[in-house]
Amino acid sequence: MTSVIVNGIKRELQAPADTPLLYVLRNDLELTGPQFGCGLAQCGACSVLLNGKEVRSCITPLASAAGKEVTTLEGLQARWAKQKGLSGEAAAKTLHPIQQAWIEEQTPLCGFCQNGMMIKATELLEHNASPTVQQIKEAFTAGVSPHLCRCGSYTAIIEAVQRAASVMTERSNA
Repeated sequence: MTSVIVNGIKRELQAPADTPLLYVLRNDLELTGPQFGCGLAQCGACSVLLNGKEVRSCITPLASAAGKEVTTLEGLQARWAKQKGLSGEAAAKTLHPIQQAWIEEQTPLCGFCQNGMMIKATELLEHNASPTVQQIKEAFTAGVSPHLCRCGSYTAIIEAVQRAASVMTERSNA
């Protein structure tokens, strides 16, 4: 039995320790945010936050998440509510600024890669409240491998990250 905190809830999982975290999230916990893209950590569609750091869940064994906090796309709203001290009705009605910016900028085309893009953007903005365009580009292209978008919505992604950064900075100054 492996204990993992998924989107703020402690879960006891019976999958073998070497099972990819992505399989556990999708099959056992029925979370559909993380996508199976390449299965080789080369596209980013399966990205999740593991203790606040983006990882590719398709190659991350369940054992690596034991006792740690996993945040999926479905958990971004609660993550933001917790960071801002929101509770109850306010928390339920407030999307994470990344999610809201994605909607307002109409960022997704097919949407397949957007889980990974939003997860990476969240990690970036939690560590750099006002990134430059170059820093945003580097965040999506550095590390294990770049986040890939076959539709080419990269410009909209950059604009959504900038919008979310502006909202997050506004709220932290208020």
